[in-house]
Amino acid sequence: MGIPMNIGKKLRVALMCALLLMTFGGCKIVGAEVVVNADHTDNEVFKISDEVCTLPQARVVLTNYQNIYDTMYGIDLWSHEFEDGELENYVKDLTVSRLAQIVAMNYLAQEHEITLTEEERSKIKEASAEYYGSLNDAEKEYMQVKQGDIETLYTRYGLANKLYTLLTQGVNDEVSDEEARVMEAEQIFVSDEQTAKEVAQQLKEGMDFLTVANSYNEDAETEVFFSKNGVEPQMAEVIFSLENEEVSQEIKTSDGYYFVKCINHYDQEKTDDNKSVILEERRKEAFDDVYQGFLLDLPSEFNEKLWKEVKVEVNPEVKTDSFFKVYEKYCTW
Repeated sequence: MGIPMNIGKKLRVALMCALLLMTFGGCKIVGAEVVVNADHTDNEVFKISDEVCTLPQARVVLTNYQNIYDTMYGIDLWSHEFEDGELENYVKDLTVSRLAQIVAMNYLAQEHEITLTEEERSKIKEASAEYYGSLNDAEKEYMQVKQGDIETLYTRYGLANKLYTLLTQGVNDEVSDEEARVMEAEQIFVSDEQTAKEVAQQLKEGMDFLTVANSYNEDAETEVFFSKNGVEPQMAEVIFSLENEEVSQEIKTSDGYYFVKCINHYDQEKTDDNKSVILEERRKEAFDDVYQGFLLDLPSEFNEKLWKEVKVEVNPEVKTDSFFKVYEKYCTW
C-alpha cells in the first residue's frame, strides 16, 4: 500500500494529538541561555537548571510515541522512507520538547509552592510499578530503563498537571455554538489568479462542483470541514454565510484562491468537539501568560550530539505504548 499524498500534513496533526494526552502545549529546550553540548555524561540528554533528563527516561517517551503511531492509517509508517528522516526527526523533536517542558513546569510549580500529596505519590508508585511490570525483557534492554526512571517521569508529569490546573482554573469555559461552528464543505484551491478565473467561469456556467474540483483542486482534500477559529477571518466571513448547497465566489487568501460549496452549514457533533479545542486554546493562553515569562531566566543545556545518535529502531519485541494510559489510570488529579 502506498503512502497517501497528504501523509506529512496528517502525520503532524496526528502526532500533535499526543499532546492532548497531557493537556498543556509544547515547547523547545528552554531558557534565556541554552548551552549546546556542554559537559554531560553519556546518559544525559538535557539539563534544565539542576534537573537532568536521562537517556533511558527520554527513550521511554520516544518509544511510546513511536509505537502509538506505528500503524497509523492502516500502514506501518516506520517501514516507509520519509525525506530527510522527517518522521524520525519529528518524533524525536516531540519527545525532547515535551520532556523539557515538563521539567521547566516543575520549577514553576516550586515557585507556586505546588507539591504532590502523600496519596498522589502513592498513586505514582502504583502506576510506575504497573507500567514497569508490563515491559518485557527486550523493552527493558532497548530503553535501558529502571522502575525508578518511570517513577521520576510520572512524578514530573504529576507536578506539571497540578501546575497547569492552577494556572488555568479561572478560564471562562462557556463557548457558544456560533463561535465553535463547524461546517462540512467541498473546496477547490488554486494558487494563481488565472486558474482561479478559469474555475470561476466553469462554476458560473453550471458545471458540477466535484467535476471542476477533480480537474483543478491543488489541495490534497476536496471534502473538508471548516471551523470558524480555523480559517482566515476574510474566508470565515464568506463561507459561514453560505447555506447548504450554495457555492461561494472566489475567495482570495494569503495562500491563494478558494471556492467552497457548503454541504452542511452546521455539523453538531464536530461543533461540540470544537468547543473543547477552543476551551483548550483559552487555557493555553492563560498558561502561557505566566509560563513564557518564567522561561526567560531558566538556563538549560542540550546534549545535541547524544540525541542525534539516538535512532528510532523497529523491533517486533518492543511494542510498549501504554506509558500515558497507565499514567491517566492512576494520576488524574
